[in-house]
Amino acid sequence: MTRNQWHLNAKEKWDENAASWHSKSISNWHEGSRKDIVPFIKLHIPKGSKIADLGCGDGYGSFRLWEEGYSVTGIDLSQKMIDLARKQEKERLKFVQGDLSNIPFDEESFDGAMAINSLEWTSDPLHSLEEIRRIVKLKGLVCIGILGPTAHPRKNAFPRLRREEVICNTMMPWELEELVVQNGWEKIDEHWVYKKGVKPSLTESLSNELKQSLTFMTLFIFQRIQ
Repeated sequence: MTRNQWHLNAKEKWDENAASWHSKSISNWHEGSRKDIVPFIKLHIPKGSKIADLGCGDGYGSFRLWEEGYSVTGIDLSQKMIDLARKQEKERLKFVQGDLSNIPFDEESFDGAMAINSLEWTSDPLHSLEEIRRIVKLKGLVCIGILGPTAHPRKNAFPRLRREEVICNTMMPWELEELVVQNGWEKIDEHWVYKKGVKPSLTESLSNELKQSLTFMTLFIFQRIQ
């Protein structure tokens, strides 16, 4: 499958899923698997920073960052997602339709970025990482969330085992970490999101690698050093 066809198929999928995603978005960001993301970002990226939300979906995560004092521009491949997101536009909060393989922003135009479960949906994650590095300032920070081994949505990549074409480039958290660090970034911090029922006391003594292997999602903060 060509890169162009991959992204056309991904756009179609997320256009179809926009209404369903939107119906669960607020609860996901306040009570579900995404509730730790904004607090994690606040630990590292100063308020007032200009942040790109890459793969913003319906824009609620961008809105949450805006509520905390950030200037946010969201980008998503799906036009229907962007249509939903634009209902929240305000001063210092805007949305554009675009592709992570060709991000429509100038070089070093952002202090930082957020990319939550979006790199998996690109045909060439390394190229998209290079695009993120291009738009983020030197020493800027990016929060990347990658689905862990226990995440049910990883089934989107399963059909490849039946020799079918897929549009989900699943990676293990440690694979993403190595890919990013090899390409001009330094890991600053890491946070683990587990399924409901997993108590911190069960995991706190484990190594980072073992924690990653049990996660629903792993969150990273990387700093651009090149």
